[in-house]
Amino acid sequence: MITETLNNLLHQTAFFNLDWGNYVMIAVACFFLYLAIKHEFEPLLLVPIAFGMLLVNIYPDIMAEPYTDVQGLEHAGGLFYYFFTLDEWSILPSLIFMGVGAMTDFGPLIANPISFIMGAAAQLGIYLAYFFAIFMGFNGREAAAISIIGGADGPTSIFLLNKLGQQHLMGPIAVAAYSYMSLVPIIQPPVMKLLTTEKERKIKMEQLRSVSKLEKILFPIVVCMILPSTAPLVGMLMLGNLFRECGVVKQLQETASNAMMYIVVILLGTSVGASTSAEAFLNVSTLKIVALGLIAFVFGTAGGVLLGKVLCKATHGRINPLIGSAGVSAVPMAARVSQKVGAEADPTNFLLMHAMGPNVAGVIGTAVAAGTFMAIFGV
Repeated sequence: MITETLNNLLHQTAFFNLDWGNYVMIAVACFFLYLAIKHEFEPLLLVPIAFGMLLVNIYPDIMAEPYTDVQGLEHAGGLFYYFFTLDEWSILPSLIFMGVGAMTDFGPLIANPISFIMGAAAQLGIYLAYFFAIFMGFNGREAAAISIIGGADGPTSIFLLNKLGQQHLMGPIAVAAYSYMSLVPIIQPPVMKLLTTEKERKIKMEQLRSVSKLEKILFPIVVCMILPSTAPLVGMLMLGNLFRECGVVKQLQETASNAMMYIVVILLGTSVGASTSAEAFLNVSTLKIVALGLIAFVFGTAGGVLLGKVLCKATHGRINPLIGSAGVSAVPMAARVSQKVGAEADPTNFLLMHAMGPNVAGVIGTAVAAGTFMAIFGV
């Protein structure tokens, strides 16, 4: 009896139920953990994503859907299934945006409205990836859901694919989006250096003007009025920012930007990782999506930098083209990369606050791109 019980317990462990695909995904999960822990590449995202990926490939039942057996008894689903449902309802992506808004100073964008143009230019990769995806055999809705990866905005990617009814692509799209967000410090600098001269990278920009409290309070209200199609995302972003700027709800701002934000990151990250079972993830379509995401991200970075060069010429050298790369919406990492590359050319150069303008504009720009696709497909 004891031997039989031990034998049953032994065969319930993962090592007796894995195939080659599971081992591949476990290796990928361990690699993500290595990047997050050893090199600190966006660990707040990569650690939960990687561990969710690890768990679902060891214990698939953790993502099992609820069911009713032949005897009419109802069985609950796996833990991560319910986390994943919150993603499908767009609850977690919207709450993430509230936290981002509560943490982010929109002052640099308000002080330098030209940042909106650079944020828009950095969405070039999204639209190019859409046409590439069509060419590679995806239908219109699939192509739109895939292309938004180029905005380096995981919550918007999840929001759009659910709105377009492409939940079957959740795993590869979400992992690609969050992975490229984490790899911004690796992917962007070569593109930025390739498209700019050392002289351009050394350009020092004038200090931004001081933005009044009234301007900061009015900004989120006005933006909500002009971007109705993506209200769940932009509305929560602006609500979080209003918490920050109005000055009378400090407790709400602290909760949105700290405790709530980190709780949602855990739920969102683990559920995204848990959508990458070997069966769902290891196929040709996934490889295409990962490739298209990289193409979109590279061209998005290039679009922002190239417009930065144009504006540099138009303003007679008053704008450093490097800040255009921050137009992808990985806040605030893309702005930090602009600062880092600029400081490599001139250690006394300080571009961070200037880059935050296009960075925040990129968040709004990606939401606009998502709204455009929703309008095209009548969502």
